Amino acid sequence: MSMENARGVLLLSHVGFSFMEDLVAVVRARGLNVYVLSSLPEPQHQQSRPGALADLADDVRVSAGHVLSEHDVEDYLGQLKTAGTQVLGCLTVWEGYRHLMALANARLGVPDLEEKQVLELRDKLTLRNRLADAGLSRGRASALTPATLAACRREGKRYFIKPVSGIASFGAFPLTPSTTWADLERIAAEARADTVYASAFTTEADPAGPDTSADHNADRNADRDADHSAGFGMEFLIEDYVPGQEFSFEVIVVDGTPHVVAIHEKCEVTETAGTVLENACVSPPTSLSQEETAAGLRWVASALQTLGLDWGCFHIEARHAPAGWDLIEVNPRVGGSLISPSVAALTGGTGLLDLWLDSQLTAGRPGAFRQRLTDLSFTADGTTPSPNATFFRVFFADPGTIRRVGLNDGLPLKPALSHVLLGPGDVVESSSREVFLGQMLWHMDLAGRETVLAGLLPASEHAIEIEYETERG
Repeated sequence: MSMENARGVLLLSHVGFSFMEDLVAVVRARGLNVYVLSSLPEPQHQQSRPGALADLADDVRVSAGHVLSEHDVEDYLGQLKTAGTQVLGCLTVWEGYRHLMALANARLGVPDLEEKQVLELRDKLTLRNRLADAGLSRGRASALTPATLAACRREGKRYFIKPVSGIASFGAFPLTPSTTWADLERIAAEARADTVYASAFTTEADPAGPDTSADHNADRNADRDADHSAGFGMEFLIEDYVPGQEFSFEVIVVDGTPHVVAIHEKCEVTETAGTVLENACVSPPTSLSQEETAAGLRWVASALQTLGLDWGCFHIEARHAPAGWDLIEVNPRVGGSLISPSVAALTGGTGLLDLWLDSQLTAGRPGAFRQRLTDLSFTADGTTPSPNATFFRVFFADPGTIRRVGLNDGLPLKPALSHVLLGPGDVVESSSREVFLGQMLWHMDLAGRETVLAGLLPASEHAIEIEYETERG
């Protein structure tokens, strides 16, 4: 089909997925064309997924490798320009491609973070210490080496271990007296063998080049032992354990002004030996006072300002304790799972993906969009304009072969949205990352939420029923 004079949006897909159906729907709703650049799907999807993308999009290009590169992005943009199309912006929800999205938007003249800023955010070691230096985190982080691991174990304090550049809570877990260097080697081996996640953890040279202008980089380099990755190609950090209840702030920043559209409270979090599972979220939070919420909004604004993050969508994970707010991580993208649909239910129809795209499309005339954002967002005093509340639960599979999986019809409230991602015959391997089984979202009136949640919270644990052929463990 001809693309002459067409107007559309470029979507970056990792191995053929990355919320493509949701992103396409958002673009189509604005009457725009869809151009998809995807890395090569995994072998089991190579016959079906490119065709499915072709059915969704106006044009699709699939790379020869499982990971997109800067060359892939620039080459496809050149192809689209030659075909006479007008590309209005680029979006991706895959964090490993967020710097490529920034690169594309820079080429297109669309406001976004700089590529270097994205890569700096993915360096969680430097990020933690940078915010600590600014007084916005009470914890500090160090490169994890056999020596620092042994020293921290001897101290007996609470610490948390995670990849310096990680994704999906893979290899993120609290330090225990039994944690050994062999555990890190095992996790790194799993990462190398994982087609989907491997590229998110490698310690290759920074594509943006070294940042010689920042003093904190000198501290970072001095703190790292050249041999600390022990040759397994994956850097880990160890940081002071952040106490408190966990929350996420869903933020849209336009020209330096942050708008917190929603706050999700992670009402169930499971810390295992190899990962952290975020089981259930409620929004707005149930355990925060208005004053504590307002303090959180100020903390988020200060963190964004300190880091110079003046445009884009952010999923900022934090914990709140009596001592105040502290950082988990800053993700320069929409939150995963059902975060965007939850926001849509809270706002009455507008999800985070909608707002993120509109922040690009209206960049030249931001006045009306800013007012819309203001109307949807928390006010400075810690109150939300929404009369709605949401609750969602994510289900994770255990190792084993699935015999049967289905939905439970006997719940006290029917879900507004449900996804079951695995089926009979699927084999779940033991891994240091979560394996999603499914997810469900409920919405309700904020005024009657406590009554609804009292029955829904325990009942929803069994909303997806599953049986395994083989013994789990």
